Amino acid sequence: MRKWITAAVLGLLCVGGAANAQGDGPEGVIQGRQAAMLLSGVAMGSIKASIDAGQDPATQRFNTRALARWAHAVPGVFPAGTGPEAGVPTKAKAEVWSDRAGFEASAARYAAAADRLAELAPGEDADAFAAQWTVVRQSCNACHTAYKAD
Repeated sequence: MRKWITAAVLGLLCVGGAANAQGDGPEGVIQGRQAAMLLSGVAMGSIKASIDAGQDPATQRFNTRALARWAHAVPGVFPAGTGPEAGVPTKAKAEVWSDRAGFEASAARYAAAADRLAELAPGEDADAFAAQWTVVRQSCNACHTAYKAD
């Protein structure tokens, strides 16, 4: 069942990307990025549920790889012209663009943390995996605190 949910999540990510590729302008980019952010939350929730259930980290290999790929894509889904000035509802603060170096550094920390989680998934160290999930969550929260409006 989880594989089907994960496949559906990835399918939705592809749909969001396809909408943007069709030239929907800032609105398409913002909608795609918002959908992907929600889907990354689904992956994080699935990973956390598996940790709480005491499942083997290997059950989350696919989710962790997908999350790591998304983490590396984050800066690219915030191109110029897709902030509050676009006239499309977005929770991205203007600081994403005015403090681009800080935003990209925060995204890089998230990507590094997600990469490490994906590296741990095939192993058997459930404690290290759970601890790294917390690091990933903290890096998400740090970026959201600085660059996402309430």
